[in-house]
Amino acid sequence: MKKILVAEDNDSNYLLMTYVLKGSYDYERARNGKEAVEMAMTKGYDLILMDLKMPLMDGLEATTIIKKMLPSLPVIALTANVFDVDRQNAIAAGCDGFLAKPIYREQCLEAIQQYI
Repeated sequence: MKKILVAEDNDSNYLLMTYVLKGSYDYERARNGKEAVEMAMTKGYDLILMDLKMPLMDGLEATTIIKKMLPSLPVIALTANVFDVDRQNAIAAGCDGFLAKPIYREQCLEAIQQYI
């Protein structure tokens, strides 16, 4: 089963992601961008779902670092900020995809399937 890192600091948003992923993917959680970088470098994920607003290190900075070290690892941004500039910043940081919160199960699974 493919393995996904869910970088999400908010408990309720993470709970929603477990509902989306359960039964289809193995998944683990990073609670901040710094933890996401450390886990991405050591655990061999197939994809990262990256919240952009997190403590210690935001998702944009974490994605930039991850993509420098693991350029082929797909990263999908998850954010409540849905302005064009937010999408442009996510793509500039290296995100391969962009999903706006609230996340809907079918939309999220379709986005994931595009990359793994």
